[in-house]
Amino acid sequence: MLKRLCNFIFVFCILFASLATASPLHIVVSTDDLPAAQRLLISPSSRSLLEARDEMGRTPLLLATELNRVDIARALIDADADVNATDAKQNTPYLLAGAEGRLEILKMTLAHGANLASTNRYGGTALIPAAERGHVEVVRTLITAGVKVDHINRLGWTALLEAILLSDGGAAHQEIVRLLIAAGADVNLPDREGITPLQHAVHRGYTAIATLLRKNGAR
Repeated sequence: MLKRLCNFIFVFCILFASLATASPLHIVVSTDDLPAAQRLLISPSSRSLLEARDEMGRTPLLLATELNRVDIARALIDADADVNATDAKQNTPYLLAGAEGRLEILKMTLAHGANLASTNRYGGTALIPAAERGHVEVVRTLITAGVKVDHINRLGWTALLEAILLSDGGAAHQEIVRLLIAAGADVNLPDREGITPLQHAVHRGYTAIATLLRKNGAR
């Protein structure tokens, strides 16, 4: 019951924040009304609705991604919504799906021309926040898609560094470290202070990750 109430409050806040400039398509995305969205997408104004922005700069697809409206996101993408459209926070549907662990939507964006080299406001690819947040299948999907594993963001961190620095060192992050190493991540690429992934892992007491790094040539 509490989880449902929290979800309702979250959706309400998202909708309220968008009301000033929300299009009809934004509203039906917020209310998760797929039939209404489908009707709008076959209307004469469908193109302008797909490109409409709310006060946060989000297109309907960006909002659908944020709220994890998978079926509506599919309908929007099938109607040629831009998977690389950027909002005021420099998110795109592709980047947001990666960061938030929206695996199904992420796969749709990849199948419809997502720019793998695009970066968020921190200068990171979709892989970096996915690694930080423990989204194992998202990381696996992005690696398979060809996202560069050693990209360095504006903080001076790679996906491997964030999987250690900003994690709890648990099973999900251990698997992500394995995936990154298997994909060719440089295990000795340090941060701006010259501290390596292994040094960070040891400092945090992440024994399993430290062992894994050592087995793969980390110093």
